[in-house]
Amino acid sequence: MTDPLKISKVIIQRDICIGAAPCTTIAPDAFELDDEGKAVLKDGWTNVDGKTVLEAAQSCPVNAIEVFDENGAQIHPAKG
Repeated sequence: MTDPLKISKVIIQRDICIGAAPCTTIAPDAFELDDEGKAVLKDGWTNVDGKTVLEAAQSCPVNAIEVFDENGAQIHPAKG
């Protein structure tokens, strides 16, 4: 069995977010849309499985969600 993915930080780039909302479908306990139709992190998002949070971020069509692992390294979107 592999260790669970540990996420230390999630940043939503509001200027990039278009409110398509696949993140809210994949991880409804971690993401929601605010009054402006932009994705925001919900309180308690750290209780959501790291793999699910990453999958939700990867579903964003404009890569507006940055995800960092337990060591602070950005794992999505890939820096290259």
